[in-house]
Amino acid sequence: MKDVAKEISIGLALAVLVYLILQGFDLTPFLFIGAMFFLLLFMLEGKTAARRFPLVNRVSDLKIPVVTFDDIGGQEVAKREFQEALDFMLLSNQVRKLGIRPLKGILLTGPPGTGKTLMAKAAANYTDSVFVTASGSQFVEMYAGVGAQRVRQLFTKVRTEAEKTTKNRGIIFIDEIDVLGAKRGRSSSHMEYDQTLNELLTQIDGIKVNEKVKILVVAATNRVDILDSALLRPGRFDRIVKVDLPDKNGRLHILKIHVKGKPLAPDVDLEQIAKETFGFSGAHLENLVNEAAIQALRGKRLEITNADFKEALEKVMLGEKLERKPSIEEKRRIAYHEIGHALLAEKTKPGSVSSVTITSRGNALGYMRQNPEDDQYLYTKQELLDRIQVCMAGAVAEETIFGQRSTGAIGDIEQATKIAKQMIFAGLSSLGVVSDDLSPTIVARVIRQIIKEQESVVRQYILANKAVLEQIAERLLENEKLTGQEFRLLFKQSA
Repeated sequence: MKDVAKEISIGLALAVLVYLILQGFDLTPFLFIGAMFFLLLFMLEGKTAARRFPLVNRVSDLKIPVVTFDDIGGQEVAKREFQEALDFMLLSNQVRKLGIRPLKGILLTGPPGTGKTLMAKAAANYTDSVFVTASGSQFVEMYAGVGAQRVRQLFTKVRTEAEKTTKNRGIIFIDEIDVLGAKRGRSSSHMEYDQTLNELLTQIDGIKVNEKVKILVVAATNRVDILDSALLRPGRFDRIVKVDLPDKNGRLHILKIHVKGKPLAPDVDLEQIAKETFGFSGAHLENLVNEAAIQALRGKRLEITNADFKEALEKVMLGEKLERKPSIEEKRRIAYHEIGHALLAEKTKPGSVSSVTITSRGNALGYMRQNPEDDQYLYTKQELLDRIQVCMAGAVAEETIFGQRSTGAIGDIEQATKIAKQMIFAGLSSLGVVSDDLSPTIVARVIRQIIKEQESVVRQYILANKAVLEQIAERLLENEKLTGQEFRLLFKQSA
């Protein structure tokens, strides 16, 4: 229909052109405009064709990556499980003799920045395979059939390139597969998403054990919960490898990888840095090391010092220092607020305060940072109550000294509310075990009760240590920043 309409339009345009010539019109301006229009149309047609029939990968993408599993830190369990699956490709004869069905697909799941793409590249190196990559977003188009065509191209490409390079193994890596493989039927107005996923399922099913080129499909996502169940059934993505945030030993390993070749000062303690970076991904740690090196460059130092790492850590966590200049009264309020947090942090977990400052960073006018004793994944009721006390201590300290609170406690209240809600649904509140459909009114009432009780505990402690609060806050106003050691020394002297 489109071709017929196009032919009719051209015919009409020519008829109008002949009529104007016969009437004696000067068509020079129209001819110039028409030429420009057709040139633009030609360029757009070229781009459309490129979109419709793309090479999913450029030649550079087909080279075996130089990344190895030794370059990936903090993922020992995931690497071991992944390598075992890859061994099926390398030990095909033994696998065939034992009657093992080789895996067709491996799904890497986990938060962003944990090394899923690096693991896929290392897999290509480990198996000496042709490596073809694509992102899930490359397969989704508004034009019917384009996504399915690109899926076919991807599988054809890996076979063709394997034959060209005389290899008998190929790895297809699809990043962000949740874009391509989300549950079908979600978009009733357009079936292109479903057609593309159906084609991917068909291509994976078409991988044969005795095929000349052994193909393994590796995919990555941080949204495994939205994937279509047909993708995850045995015979497609047979194995799901969790690439999670690294623990302390894993973070130490990653830091050692990223500081290779960088001049470190003797005072740098990577183990302490690993301890302070709970919740950091591999990407965060790489950024931390890079920011520390930038700090050394700014200071015109030839070595990266521990102070550079401390500054970089705060920048990665909170953002760059700002040029905000609060008034004297605001600075006093901020200082008392942050020392309030620090006093309760030291009470609930002695030795945990790492630094206190009234220097603005990101959205924070000031902040108190704690060092975790160790990686912690479970919390008792008392530990959660302690965390609520630390959250509310800043506002209570302001109220004790200045007679009223400020808007600076908004973030603290949000955090305290989140913890209290967590307590309720973990069965740690006065309600005991509750269901998911608990009335919001009841939830709000119990949250207020929990926070109010902890505020009372905090108020008693702040009042009992009011003189200590005032002395340390005044020192913070003078210095603008106190380390954890300085804070504890002042606390002992003032107590």
